[in-house]
Amino acid sequence: MKFLIDNAISPVIASGLRASGYEALHVRDIGMTSATDQVIFDYARNGGYVIVTADTDFGTLLALWLYSQPSAIIFRTSDKRPESQLTLLRGHINEITEALLTGSIVVLEDTRIRIRLLPISAA
Repeated sequence: MKFLIDNAISPVIASGLRASGYEALHVRDIGMTSATDQVIFDYARNGGYVIVTADTDFGTLLALWLYSQPSAIIFRTSDKRPESQLTLLRGHINEITEALLTGSIVVLEDTRIRIRLLPISAA
């Protein structure tokens, strides 16, 4: 699985994921710090990346655009320290892998994980 880390998340997450054997890029690594959400989506979708962010706009846009890919992980935790976010993600990666590969929005919260399959429809 490959991860594209958004500007809303520290590059420490990308480094930690790489240390765990995953392919992970931070938008800074590829000169996309000022990129629009659409450009980030296109890069992730074309490259087969899961977006990792704290920006809830990504979930909203995935729903509005009716995309089935890319998947997104959204951090909604009280502890914003990169080390804590990395520990949380690593601790649940096996649990959420299938959903991410299928196409989902995964919201990591302090006490629960919410998974919403893509595309999101009004029905």
